Amino acid sequence: MNTFLVLLLVAAMIATVVALVRGVVTFLKTSGEEARGQGPSAASLKSNKMMQARILFQAIAILIVVLILFAAGRT
Repeated sequence: MNTFLVLLLVAAMIATVVALVRGVVTFLKTSGEEARGQGPSAASLKSNKMMQARILFQAIAILIVVLILFAAGRT
């Protein structure tokens, strides 16, 4: 059970980093586009969604850490 939770934690941490990097890269592309256009661009909306995904993955990682600590305390 603990090994499974550790694997889930590693997967959540990798997903967090991937979402962060994709969001930042998209954000850097967005700044130039928005200076010329009106309203949020498609890249801006994608960046926002990636940052929301990062927050979700971070929350999942924190919950997994809590489960691992809870399981470690019971043994």
